[in-house]
Amino acid sequence: MSPAAPPVFRRVWPAWLALLLAALAGATWWWAIGRPVALPDAPSARIACVSYAPFRLAGETPLDARAYISPERIDADLRALSQRFDCVRTYSQGQGLSAVPEIAGRYGMQVLLGIWLGGDAKSNAQQVALGIATANRYPQVVRGLIVGNEVLLRGELSPARLAGYLQQVRAAVGVPVTYADVWEFWLRHPELAGSVDYLTIHILPYWEDQPVPPEGAVQHVAAVYAKVQQAFPGRRVMIGETGWPSAGRPRQAASASVVNEARYLREFLRYAATVHMPYNVIEAFDQPWKRAQEGTAGGYWGIFDAQARPKFAMQGPVTEEPRWWLGWLAAAAGGVLFALAGGRRPPHRPAARPAAGRHGQQQHAAWQYRRALYACRDGWEWALSLAACALALLTALRLARWMVAARLDGDPAPGVPPRLAARRLAVRAGVLRPAARGRRALPGFSAGPVLAAVRRLCAARLAGRAPCGRAAAAGGTLPRPVAVAAGPRGAGAGSRPHPGGVAMAGPEPAAGAAGAGGVVAREALGGAIGAARRAVVFGDSQVGGCGRGCCLITSIPVDHPH
Repeated sequence: MSPAAPPVFRRVWPAWLALLLAALAGATWWWAIGRPVALPDAPSARIACVSYAPFRLAGETPLDARAYISPERIDADLRALSQRFDCVRTYSQGQGLSAVPEIAGRYGMQVLLGIWLGGDAKSNAQQVALGIATANRYPQVVRGLIVGNEVLLRGELSPARLAGYLQQVRAAVGVPVTYADVWEFWLRHPELAGSVDYLTIHILPYWEDQPVPPEGAVQHVAAVYAKVQQAFPGRRVMIGETGWPSAGRPRQAASASVVNEARYLREFLRYAATVHMPYNVIEAFDQPWKRAQEGTAGGYWGIFDAQARPKFAMQGPVTEEPRWWLGWLAAAAGGVLFALAGGRRPPHRPAARPAAGRHGQQQHAAWQYRRALYACRDGWEWALSLAACALALLTALRLARWMVAARLDGDPAPGVPPRLAARRLAVRAGVLRPAARGRRALPGFSAGPVLAAVRRLCAARLAGRAPCGRAAAAGGTLPRPVAVAAGPRGAGAGSRPHPGGVAMAGPEPAAGAAGAGGVVAREALGGAIGAARRAVVFGDSQVGGCGRGCCLITSIPVDHPH
């Protein structure tokens, strides 16, 4: 007859159920993101124009004045992009980008050339001079000149100063000139329309003040585009930026994911083909440097990732995470690790309970690592993230060992009578046989001394602290398991009295087994309880033992009050 689970664990079944549900939810989540999602196909894999910035490798940023991209790098990028795009949009001059029109011309591409404007008048003057010179050098390649990008949104220039730069550039070049900003700013400053050849608006449903979910994003774009056309009748309007991020925090119902990016771009291209409007999508490659300014989402608007690998196709199903099975693998590895950390479970302890906790924990750890893979921007952030994950893992392992110790400790539940609690401890220790069904157990049983004796039996430190083999070699004999007499204070037949009313059966030990003045008890490792079990689990060097499947040698001084 196997002992029943102790009351403390029967009381926490809701927690085990929650762990089981969490583990199932984690497994389901990993499975779900690995399922192919059917999406409408784009009319073509070819796209009219795409934003291009070559700052995609670790540590590269246009904010570094010393940054420089070689013509060879730009050539490799544009050669690959020419297979899918007819045009690229740039945002600034210098840092090697002035070579873009020449290289793009080799591959039959056109360029929307960008001039970066900000609050620094000297830098603005340099940008304007370079932009004018490049546009005049490659008039067949430069399709338009975009003077300033969202400078009103950032508040770095007034509308009047911006209009001055627009007029200066417009008078010096023979290509169309425009300014690009979020669509609301064109509605707020309609006077700028007189300084440009056409309007360039940005419509980004994810970044709207009221974020738009991906399912309704293209309808939102169509409504905004129509609104701007109505505000500027007869003027040509181009969408200069539109797209969706593949990673980052959700903004209300606007969730960043690979599937949602593919959904948005495919649906937008279908819409753009019906209205024949000029457009540019953002962007060619992921830009890790943008995460510092815009958060995680800022770095993941690319159709290609930072290693120039396409994230998805324009036809057929799309999978969010092709390596979804790594989450299950992490859960399985975590289960093995926790099992090793927690030690052997007792026979009465169901394996499914801790397994659920382990799997749920490791699936969460795998999810956290996946998030860190997208969010960490530098070595310092990676170090912090990995340190936090390691701390969480160590905490979980420590908790697993504590759970084993608590399970073995068998502390009585509040409200359980001391006599019953003591008897349960004795039964679980294997030193007292359970009473037969329907029979009153232990009449006149004194709970306090037995409770203390059983606990101290398993918790007392060794006098000898020697493994079984060494104890025997020293001339000692190992006694049989101790039995607690079922009677009032006194000794039963064949037992020797112990102060406190606890009678312990078994022969007197030899002196070499425990030292003078002590009573030696042999407990099988599977039956030891209380602090001794906890000490074994945590590797306490003060408690002796022979290792798995052998014994503990515990000394209780005879003069102990219990």
